[in-house]
Amino acid sequence: MTYLLVAPNGLAALQIVPKTWQYKNHPVGYEVINPIEGMDNGSDNRGPILLLNGFGVGSFHQHRLMPMLARDTNSIVYGIDYLGQGRSWPKDCDDGMGENERGLIYSADTWLEQIINFIDNVIIPANQIDNASKKLKVHVVGNSVGGYLSVALGNHRPDLVETISLLNATPIWGLNLPGWDGKLPAPPLPKFVGRLLFDQIRDLNTIEKYLEVAYANADAFDEDLMAKIRACTEGKGGHAAFASIMWSPPVHFKNQVEGFSDALSHLRCDTLLLFGAEDKWCTPSIGKNMMKSLNCKGRNEYFTQRYIELSDVGHCPNHEAPKAVSDVLSKWISSTEPRRKKTLQLLPDEEHIMTEPWGDISLREVDDEDILSMNVVDTFLAQYISK
Repeated sequence: MTYLLVAPNGLAALQIVPKTWQYKNHPVGYEVINPIEGMDNGSDNRGPILLLNGFGVGSFHQHRLMPMLARDTNSIVYGIDYLGQGRSWPKDCDDGMGENERGLIYSADTWLEQIINFIDNVIIPANQIDNASKKLKVHVVGNSVGGYLSVALGNHRPDLVETISLLNATPIWGLNLPGWDGKLPAPPLPKFVGRLLFDQIRDLNTIEKYLEVAYANADAFDEDLMAKIRACTEGKGGHAAFASIMWSPPVHFKNQVEGFSDALSHLRCDTLLLFGAEDKWCTPSIGKNMMKSLNCKGRNEYFTQRYIELSDVGHCPNHEAPKAVSDVLSKWISSTEPRRKKTLQLLPDEEHIMTEPWGDISLREVDDEDILSMNVVDTFLAQYISK
């Protein structure tokens, strides 16, 4: 199925095309939208864009943002489903007992390796211009755990990353529970716990309550989104995948980096934070703490970091404020000179208002004074969570 999205202002319709890629013999679902019809490469010199989702959804959660971002940047945009999420599942799943599930762990390291392989084997070959003077890099935009994975990608393979944009990134992932390493099949206790909790969280009433907490505007999500989230859970591999996720460890950072905050301070690329201010999980204090890590002396001399806060937006700005997000991201990505990003006008006013279908969104840039004014409790909690 091809999704036809009609652009506003009389612009040509853009198509989101679902595709499948084989990763270690596992079919992985991904989607692509190309703003330049009839061309294999729609990215020109800016580079392609890769959108990384939050947990429990597929690239369908990027459908509002993808056509706007492709149009506004004139770049090809990709979305991908992590293994064990969306349309990406091993063949013939059997509650963790299937031949293609054995030995598999649904961890951040697994997803990171999948993303690296996807960029190396799908995105770059499709977009690298012959005889180009430099290797193609990708603009990575990550929401929630997708932001966590974006930072891990920048740590492991900085040669692949042009810029990183973090949309309410979670600074933690992987409970690393005792008694099992997360590799399928699961032992009896994790299998029982995983099945029990998975059946609870995939209930439509639970999904609705989760979205009510995640979104600042209840009108920004609907029954169609709830049905798509539920559909991701209806195969024979979901219970085992959820148990594996619960018992899996955090991502393993390279180069003696210790934890998420340390990884931020060592990123070798320009980094933009776009945070919904009403997020009850990844709160503004967590975003400000991320900026403190990015603002370290070793980075400031060579790379730029900026922070835009969106009021009346929750945990998923890509879906709740796609127009506002695309407007800021397009300026950020289209500025090809790193030095310009320090003075680039991302907003026309100190407090800029944009209108989404469910209401007005107020955008403002968070400055150094804001970051330094965090109270002691918020600072302690943000630093503790982000270690």
